[in-house]
Amino acid sequence: MQENQNPAAEAVENQVTDAAHEAHTELEQTPEQRIAGLEAEIAELNDTLLRARAELENQRRRAQDEVAAAHKYAISKFAAELVTVKDYLEMALLDQSGQIDTLKMGVDMTLKQLVSAFDKAQIKDIAPKAGDKLDPHQHQAMSAEESDAEPNTVLRVMQKGYLLADRVLRPAMVVVAKAKA
Repeated sequence: MQENQNPAAEAVENQVTDAAHEAHTELEQTPEQRIAGLEAEIAELNDTLLRARAELENQRRRAQDEVAAAHKYAISKFAAELVTVKDYLEMALLDQSGQIDTLKMGVDMTLKQLVSAFDKAQIKDIAPKAGDKLDPHQHQAMSAEESDAEPNTVLRVMQKGYLLADRVLRPAMVVVAKAKA
């Protein structure tokens, strides 16, 4: 062997030597020994295959369980925020004081709590103003009235809409302008 031979070449040479040794050993075996050795190797490979399949099935089942739990409990943070709002509304209904200002203040605080819950859940208002162009992705035209305004512009908002993140939860219901006849 040469002294300056690289390690990769030595590794390949060792593999070739090992393979030649195994081939020589196999030639020395009787056919029955060879069959027994191959059957043992097949049994080992089958066992490995069965274990790999079982692990894959377990991973698939765990992933399904995690997705189901995510769907089931995805709203839990928002629900916890709404529970407080419900408590405040129930307290307002139980109030027998008859003081409108106190009731109004309580309702205002409840609305602020609800707005806070909406903010945390990324729920935003869709509240077009008069004169805005009709956006069919966020607005639903409930009726059209003759007007001097440009056709398909918002005249009035009947009910505001809501976005959840960037998806329309409910479109704003609007009255739009149409050209005079």
